[in-house]
Amino acid sequence: MADRAGGRRRARRLRYAYGPYAGGPDPLAPPFDIRSAMDQIGRDVMEGSSPRQALQELLRRGLDGRRGLDDLTRQVWQRRRDLQRDNRLDGTLQEVRELLQRALDAERESLGNEDSDDARFREMQLDALPNDTGGAVRELNEYDWRSAEARQAYEDIRDLLGREMLDQRFQGMKQAMENATPEDVERIHEMMSDLNDLLEHHAAGQDTTDEFREFMQKHGDFFPENPQNTDELADLLAQRAAAAQRMLNSMSAEQRAELMELAQQAFGDPRLAQQMARLDAQLQAMRPGEDWEGSGRFRGENPMGMGEATRALEELGQLDSLAEQLSQSYPGARLDDIDLDALTEMLGEQAGVDARTLAQLERELQRQGLFERAADGSLLLSPKALRRLGQSILRDVAEQLSGRSGQRDTRRAGAAGDTTGATRPWAFGDTEAWSVPRTLLNAQLRRAGGDPRALDVSDVEIVETEQRTRAAVALLVDTSWSMVAEGRWVPMKRTALALHQLISTRFRGDALQLVTFGRHAQSVELGELVGLEGAYAQGTNLHHALLLAGQHLRKNSDATPVVLVVTDGEPTAHLEPDGEAYFDYPPSPFTLRATIGELDKLASLQAAFTFFVLGDDPRLAVFMDDVAKRVGGRVVNPTLDGLGAEVVADYLKRRS
Repeated sequence: MADRAGGRRRARRLRYAYGPYAGGPDPLAPPFDIRSAMDQIGRDVMEGSSPRQALQELLRRGLDGRRGLDDLTRQVWQRRRDLQRDNRLDGTLQEVRELLQRALDAERESLGNEDSDDARFREMQLDALPNDTGGAVRELNEYDWRSAEARQAYEDIRDLLGREMLDQRFQGMKQAMENATPEDVERIHEMMSDLNDLLEHHAAGQDTTDEFREFMQKHGDFFPENPQNTDELADLLAQRAAAAQRMLNSMSAEQRAELMELAQQAFGDPRLAQQMARLDAQLQAMRPGEDWEGSGRFRGENPMGMGEATRALEELGQLDSLAEQLSQSYPGARLDDIDLDALTEMLGEQAGVDARTLAQLERELQRQGLFERAADGSLLLSPKALRRLGQSILRDVAEQLSGRSGQRDTRRAGAAGDTTGATRPWAFGDTEAWSVPRTLLNAQLRRAGGDPRALDVSDVEIVETEQRTRAAVALLVDTSWSMVAEGRWVPMKRTALALHQLISTRFRGDALQLVTFGRHAQSVELGELVGLEGAYAQGTNLHHALLLAGQHLRKNSDATPVVLVVTDGEPTAHLEPDGEAYFDYPPSPFTLRATIGELDKLASLQAAFTFFVLGDDPRLAVFMDDVAKRVGGRVVNPTLDGLGAEVVADYLKRRS
């Protein structure tokens, strides 16, 4: 009983603290936000980028706190610079020189203690050694050392050279062959001979399956990577052999010659160097695609041994390959091409996570059908993508309208009239009737997911209604060069998107026609306008745009006609009877006469006009004021940020 009471007291003393997660990126957060991605892509497309360029730019910048390809590439190049800045390649040569000097000093000291002609002769032999380290080590191969310390230092040179040569090609061999016995050295020679025979037979086209299996059973401990066949073994060895060759290429001619001479003294037996040379020749013939000619410039203070230097050159090659993969600049490039294992090894776990997230984002954008191919093979934003982009922009416009006047017009499915049969989630400000079946179904589904509440505001859906009257809307947008040069290009496109989204979702009975006008005018689909690139072309042909608007209004003669014009310049072009555009600046009387004549024709259709004048050109202001008075329209001079809200608000006012 006492134990149980004590346990209850200990349980009561336990305290738990809750707070925000502070351990890095939220592990429960979604890896990316598709809506945010589409907003960024849409913005870039509206600024003139192609959808493919916009997608690539998004992947380069990154999203939602994840590093993009540019940041990863910079980290790759920084790793590469650090590797070359901090290290140098002559570590083995330096260590051999130190061992040689130790051997000579010990030997001279021992000889100095002898009073004999033989000792003096030996001193003369040492004084006559070649100046280069390789030649001196070679000359001392047959020397009979008097000093035990000197003899050991010289043997250490041979041992070091053998271990470094093996460490270049076989992982972990430098440590494994420390204090190697003659039996160990003989086993190395046997492995190298069998390896060269295996590769020679494979290169000759023989089936080496059984020979490879026997080779791995006998010598598999030299290959912890555990290759599965001769080709994998050749790939592994060729990468390291090419890195070893690049290491030699990176050294000075003197260092290279010295190292090649020293290689003959590895383990006191030239057979290892001979087998290595045979192996290199075979691998270069079997894998000519490896980088055998490259080099690197190392200028640091940290000396690296042959094995370490070879791995550094191999790492440089991997970094170069990663930089190319991350650049995505070659034909057919995909993020799936990135070697995530190599990236993680080089830059850390987070780099691999970021690259994997970007690849998932690219696949998800493709999977959701946000892009489509045009007839010419180019990538376009799909209607689904345009709807998402329009929703985002219309939401921004609605917030501007709400903050300015407290109105919620853009949230209303219809002021009155018959139901459309469709429903939508309730939003603050809606006054339409509830759809009871949909609301109850939503509540039931939510409760089935474990939420015990009987009804929540998120369950509510309202019935959409059809407006009793419909409008035929012509939105005429200026696409002359001044719109691009003055930063009005994107606000113009955002305005068209917002109006299109509003009409297609809230006023489906209305007919919207988008018309662009520069030197000429043309009726365009939303996708064409969003992807339209700015081009240097003189002319503001409002006359041609009004002609196209008239065709649209007459085609929808049963609807209330509305003409919305967005421009930043006076009419400077008009359409001649033969279809050619006539341009003149200042505006020609012929152009003004043709433009006003077409305005009068539309006014006779009882069209409601609004002119959205961008900029502060006094001549344009006077002209538009006169035109508005003539046709009973009005002039609005919005800011660029407020253009979309002004156009949407005017449309709502006109159609009501």
